[in-house]
Amino acid sequence: MCGGFTCSKNALIALNILYVMVGFLLIGVGIYARAASIVTNLPIVGGILACGVILILISILGLAGAVRHHQVMLFFYMIILFILFIIQFSIASSCLAVSSEQQKEFAEEGWNNVPDSMRKQVQDTFLCCGFNSTNTGMSCEAVNKQCCPNLISVCSCAPCLPALEDKINYAFKLCGGLGIFFSFTEVLAVFLARRYRNQHDPHYPPARAIFPHNYQY
Repeated sequence: MCGGFTCSKNALIALNILYVMVGFLLIGVGIYARAASIVTNLPIVGGILACGVILILISILGLAGAVRHHQVMLFFYMIILFILFIIQFSIASSCLAVSSEQQKEFAEEGWNNVPDSMRKQVQDTFLCCGFNSTNTGMSCEAVNKQCCPNLISVCSCAPCLPALEDKINYAFKLCGGLGIFFSFTEVLAVFLARRYRNQHDPHYPPARAIFPHNYQY
């Protein structure tokens, strides 16, 4: 069983190196989620991205504390990591709990807030016109010519919402699933850091051997 000082130290170092990679993964997922939904200014997805950045910074603190067996660093590492666990678990749960109607509301809010150049990019990419039938947001004359190049009569592209809906849903599920999975490993890191912090470093003699006159037998 891995219960010794060296084993705990190596396990904590390896776990924090893993967290650095997980942090970059969460950042990548957050960026992909925004790129996949393109126009949606999703605050929950942004929260996952922020958790990735914070996790990298905490992992660096944990690595320094593990290598040096620094009591203060390990203490703050445990506290901050546990707080991050609560935040990340809450955000990830929210991602999975968001209904399709709420996703549409987030998407429409994002559509209304982005500049016209971004809306044009979405319309040109998906060959669609406006967000939905009641919210166009800008002129669709150029993209309509691509949808109906051979028609003389009045023609218009379909709204963008149907084309974006699956991508938005996938972005939420991906962020939520990864967030919950890795949040539980943070509890393991807190437990391991607490155990390692309370273990005696075999490279240093106990205080009783250094100051024998301070101890009564």
